[in-house]
Amino acid sequence: MHKQGFTQAGLNLIQQALSIYDSDLRLAVSNRRFAEMFDLPQALYTEGARFDDTIRHLVDCGEYGQVDDVDAFVAARVEQARAFEAHYMERTRANGRTISVEGAPLPQGGWVTVYTDITSVKRHEALLRTRSELLSEEVLRRSEELSATNRQLAATNAALEEAQRELREIEARTRLTTEMMPAHIARVDARGVYTFSNRRLSSVMPGRPSEIAGLHISEALGPAHVKVAPHLDRALNGEQSIFEFTDDGSQRRIRAVFTPDPVEPGVYILSHDVTEETQARAALQQTRRREMAAQLISGLAHDFSNLLTIILGMQSKLRRMVPPDAAPLVTGTLQAARRGGDLLNRIADITSHRAWRPGPVSLGGFLSDLATLARPSLPGSLRLEVRAEAEGCYQLDAGMLQDAALNLVLNAADACGAQGRIDVVFRAVGDTWLELVVTDTGPGFSPQALAHGLDPFFTTKGSNGSGLGLAMVYDMAKLAGGDVRLANDARGARVTLRLPLRKAAAQARSGLVLLVEDSTDLRAQLRDMLTGLGYAVAEACSVDEACALAGGLPVDLVLSDITLEGDAPGTDLPARLPHLPVRLMTALPGSDPLYRRAQAQGPVLRKPFSPEALTAFLTPESA
Repeated sequence: MHKQGFTQAGLNLIQQALSIYDSDLRLAVSNRRFAEMFDLPQALYTEGARFDDTIRHLVDCGEYGQVDDVDAFVAARVEQARAFEAHYMERTRANGRTISVEGAPLPQGGWVTVYTDITSVKRHEALLRTRSELLSEEVLRRSEELSATNRQLAATNAALEEAQRELREIEARTRLTTEMMPAHIARVDARGVYTFSNRRLSSVMPGRPSEIAGLHISEALGPAHVKVAPHLDRALNGEQSIFEFTDDGSQRRIRAVFTPDPVEPGVYILSHDVTEETQARAALQQTRRREMAAQLISGLAHDFSNLLTIILGMQSKLRRMVPPDAAPLVTGTLQAARRGGDLLNRIADITSHRAWRPGPVSLGGFLSDLATLARPSLPGSLRLEVRAEAEGCYQLDAGMLQDAALNLVLNAADACGAQGRIDVVFRAVGDTWLELVVTDTGPGFSPQALAHGLDPFFTTKGSNGSGLGLAMVYDMAKLAGGDVRLANDARGARVTLRLPLRKAAAQARSGLVLLVEDSTDLRAQLRDMLTGLGYAVAEACSVDEACALAGGLPVDLVLSDITLEGDAPGTDLPARLPHLPVRLMTALPGSDPLYRRAQAQGPVLRKPFSPEALTAFLTPESA
């Protein structure tokens, strides 16, 4: 920020007007003289301003004289800008002053233009032409002044070129860093319009656009804007805000940090997906609660079990001693004591150490097994229907989930009685949750059951229920980082068991990948991606080093950046290693000659990319 501020301050001291537009025809950099020379409103010299809006404003102000077809004139200027070439020109403005315009394209796209007011120079030239014979000494003095001005202008241009080079390098490094971050990084101005953003909003909040520079925050976020608006207002008033909210569309949990811009009105935004963290935190909290409950209950259960054992023994002796007519009382006491023992066992189950141990589970196979286990326990006139609306394998604890699902089905059967219907459905909610929904045609939950049905020992079955069935289902869901919801619909009761959606990992890959990347940080990230996909990894920084390693290692595949250390680019590898499949990746723009050369050799993976994109790129089909 300090370096950027110093650079801007230096640009503002230059007497020439300066503007830099990017490849999207949006203003990237300008100095104060640019706004003053053309009397621009703030919106047109603010970062992100559109080039065509600026041209239209200048036409309306008479900058180009009489223009009959404004739209055609603006379109022609935009077309020239898209095919920008280096040029120098002089023109007389509508106000009578003369300016020189010098422009040069930038390697990454876009261009830089310097405007110089040469009115006085032109006047001196005219004066020299008309009075050269009479004012030879004045001509000489003016010529010396002009030469000095030219020297000063040449020095200024050299400084500007160096500033442009540094700006391009800083922008490239900053852009690459922000794009590789697994978070959305952006800035909005005082109006709530994005002046900068990496392309990560769509990955953090699915369904949103990736390119949002120039959009208002309400357009980019949609309905979620209502949740963040109060925090944005506080940040615009100078107060940092850190908060979390649930994105209704994707059901993802988002943590955001809004930090006021200390230099000019605006807010810096950092947001990332903490859904898995929230789910893990909920599971950890449930584990801690269970551990505390287990410590408290285990002691009580031990003593109570001893008492029940004594009671059972004494009642057995008493039954042999009492008159026959007292035998039913003794039998009832024994049954109550045994029921107390069963209850202790249920309590032990719910408080004993249990852990969610997920593994690959096919939803269709799971539901088929559930139906096989549940149907023999149901009355013949009670129908059980199961279906999976989500396809594929997911990471689930099949044993714990089966216990919970059977519990819900048997509860629904008790509610329906001798006849009715029970439906069990597995469905995905976005890419965040997996839901097991059990509905029945019974009378539904009472208001009291809706409020307390998940509480331990709450039951509507009287002495026939322990009140621990739904509590154990709830406990299982919390261990997994999910939740349980009770509701009624038009048919009867509905229980929704919500679990984190984790697709089962693809079949482990094998083989040695030679990773060729000269950036240490990027090489470490790519190595982690590849090892996570099941590959072994060898590393190199240059084409020569890669060829040396390939000659001594059983390499199965080469993944290389295009730009590397040394003189040889990554595009040389296919020719130097013709016996190996070579995959190329880059952050270069599509207009770069090296990028076009790589494309001629095969598919190119654009940085940044996700593990899923890397997986698809490395499969044989992508070759």
